[in-house]
Amino acid sequence: MVLRHCGLVSSVTLPCDFVSPKLLAMQVNRTQLGIALGAGGLLLLIFLGFLMWLNSQPPVLARSEQRDPLTGMPLSLTMNPLRDRTIEKTANNFIREMRAGNCRTVLASWEKKKDYRKKRADFICDSEAQHPLIGWNMVEWEDAPPLIILHYKGERYSSPAQDATYKDLFSVTLENKDGTYEVTKYDAFY
Repeated sequence: MVLRHCGLVSSVTLPCDFVSPKLLAMQVNRTQLGIALGAGGLLLLIFLGFLMWLNSQPPVLARSEQRDPLTGMPLSLTMNPLRDRTIEKTANNFIREMRAGNCRTVLASWEKKKDYRKKRADFICDSEAQHPLIGWNMVEWEDAPPLIILHYKGERYSSPAQDATYKDLFSVTLENKDGTYEVTKYDAFY
């Protein structure tokens, strides 16, 4: 290959007709460009279709076939990432308030009633004070319209002295009242 020099620029000689072999190999024609755009468009359509399908699915996508032999709860739960999280936020706010020691305030509406719920609220608040909750993880979601029952695995201190911990199950029941969910029941094993 013979190189011709086109001129002197800043004391560097540049070849005027030199074209890189890599650049020649990388030339794109219209067919290749069409294939690339078509493949990109197809991938985008598949992705958007998947999002539409996911948006129409229930909150729980899958439960493991294997269950805990003691509790009967599934060993794993796959939640829909596009689900409406207002139910979980309501339950988590309730649990946080219980953990913060605001049990009497949170269950005040239960204590106003003259039925078993007043006694149940007293029992729950006393038990929560004796076995404070450290953390929790949702392990099951039950849909029983208008109720939704969220089951959690929680870790608690075995005493108010906070010297040892244990794990247990508890559940929060929410009821749909005019489009908003409110906690109507709390079950825990102490």
